[in-house]
Amino acid sequence: MRSLLNAWSWLFLLLILGFFEIYAQTQTASTFLFRVYNLQSISVAASQILLLALGLTLVIVAGHIDLSIAFSTGFAAVVMALIIRAAGADAGWLVVLLAMGAGLLAAGLVGLVNGWLVALLNVPSFIGTLGTYGIARGAALIVAGGATVSIRNDHARAFGNGHVLGLPIPLVTAAILALICHYLLKHTKFGAHTYALGANRASVERAGVNVKKHLVLLFLLSAVTAGIGGLIYTSRFSAGAANAGEPILLYAVAAVFIGGASLTGGQGTITGTVIGAFIIAVIQFGLVFCGLPPYWQFVAVGLVIIVAVLVDQSKHHIVGGGS
Repeated sequence: MRSLLNAWSWLFLLLILGFFEIYAQTQTASTFLFRVYNLQSISVAASQILLLALGLTLVIVAGHIDLSIAFSTGFAAVVMALIIRAAGADAGWLVVLLAMGAGLLAAGLVGLVNGWLVALLNVPSFIGTLGTYGIARGAALIVAGGATVSIRNDHARAFGNGHVLGLPIPLVTAAILALICHYLLKHTKFGAHTYALGANRASVERAGVNVKKHLVLLFLLSAVTAGIGGLIYTSRFSAGAANAGEPILLYAVAAVFIGGASLTGGQGTITGTVIGAFIIAVIQFGLVFCGLPPYWQFVAVGLVIIVAVLVDQSKHHIVGGGS
């Protein structure tokens, strides 16, 4: 039973893929899984979720939460768009790269504030990041003048809509970041300390780990990965919007918990988060494929979140009963 609960996200992904494939075969005499357009749409949607969820996974494994990632994304998107628009439509790659760097610095600033609040002032992460959620949102709207910042630049558009070896650049970017975060979490002392911090902070402190510095780095990493999502957003849609990450926040949090992270910390993997992101992306695209209105996506994802929490509680109950 414990093995089934640990593998439930994989099984659920296979289940919904099978359901939508059967629907396509019986209702439309076509295929859901074996169309390039469908696979690309799902992968790009999953990559958007992943860019917010990867750094968040590390924070949740450490026993904390980061609600500000939605507007770390928006802040980075707006800053990038403003610099490119100021440089003009003919701005070259150097300007675009500088604009991206400035966007990441803006997102990183939000992460540093989060780390300072949580690590140094001992503010609960839920409250602290909820506060920076509002601050980052307001800062992005102020900088953007309360409007979406549109741009015209072929280099930026190529970054968001181009392909590498036939794969969409957003997917390649998310895959590279996922590999980096997986390595950090599974094969470095940084990852071992992150797991230990979520399981028992007192023991980590007694072991001589600089917990405050570690927390600051975690929140910084969470904000930067979310900021990269903002750069992708601006490049894809040729516009920077303060609320660029707001619709994805629920999906990012859901992906982490669907992937096996625990509400109490000390558990979670990047692989699980990737599976969680693809589950949500399949649900999103599959419901549209079936002709249902888009707002049913929120209902479906909400139900899956509840299932994920129930599975997490069941695992704890089984472990507790077997000890």
